[in-house]
Amino acid sequence: MNPRAHAGVYNVWIAMFDFVFDFPLVIAGPVIVASLCLFGLIGLAVVRRRVLPRLHIDATDAEFSSAMLQGVMVFYGLAVALIAVNVWQSASDVSKIITQEATALNVLYRDVTSYPEPIRSELQSVLRDYTNDLIHVAWPLQRQGKIASGGFHQMGRFQTMLGAFEPATEGQKLLHGETLRAYGQFIQARRLRLDAAVGTGLSAILWLTIIMGALISLTSAFFFKVEDVRLQGIQVVLLAAFIGLIIFMIFALDRPFRGDFGVRPDPYQLIYDQLMKP
Repeated sequence: MNPRAHAGVYNVWIAMFDFVFDFPLVIAGPVIVASLCLFGLIGLAVVRRRVLPRLHIDATDAEFSSAMLQGVMVFYGLAVALIAVNVWQSASDVSKIITQEATALNVLYRDVTSYPEPIRSELQSVLRDYTNDLIHVAWPLQRQGKIASGGFHQMGRFQTMLGAFEPATEGQKLLHGETLRAYGQFIQARRLRLDAAVGTGLSAILWLTIIMGALISLTSAFFFKVEDVRLQGIQVVLLAAFIGLIIFMIFALDRPFRGDFGVRPDPYQLIYDQLMKP
């Protein structure tokens, strides 16, 4: 299979998997935890009934099994911890990008307020329409992993009008230079937000590692010859629930724009209400 075919299969797999991030967290959390607990109970019952009777396990073998379980959990815990830190950092970076873009938009709107008419009203109108569309049109699409095209046209129109303006005085030249600088910062922040909207999130390989690692860790806990099956079942369920909670935390933060914890357009709404709203 050539590289393009590999990429196509990968993208299809991602598209099939991506919809789960739209599930409400009150549903996704219990499902993740319950699924691992169910796997633990069913797997433990199968191993104790079908596998352990065929193995010659004595007291000394428990030490080996315990060491193996500890080794598996240490490596899995280290990997998941690094992934969790990376996900948290990505979510924090997205919040900073949103604040950066909103601040740049605020500065840009205040700069164009000092332009002479009629270009002042035209530039303000474009920024006002852009902000309104961003809040009510682009943001809902962005939460679905899509990018609205309206903002590109509005910013292209704004740049055309700004580039066509000819300053008549020294004060206007200074103002125009400051506005161009603010516009450049705004475009840079906007580009970072768009990249984060479609590019932030763990890859399929990392998610496969998280899930398979959880299943392997739980399976390692089955190979202990404990007399009281209820005791072993309780311990396996507790381990499964803890792993499920960690996976749920990563799941909730993996897509910063998606789900119940997705970032909101509140900074833009505040600017629109306090500065731009007619």
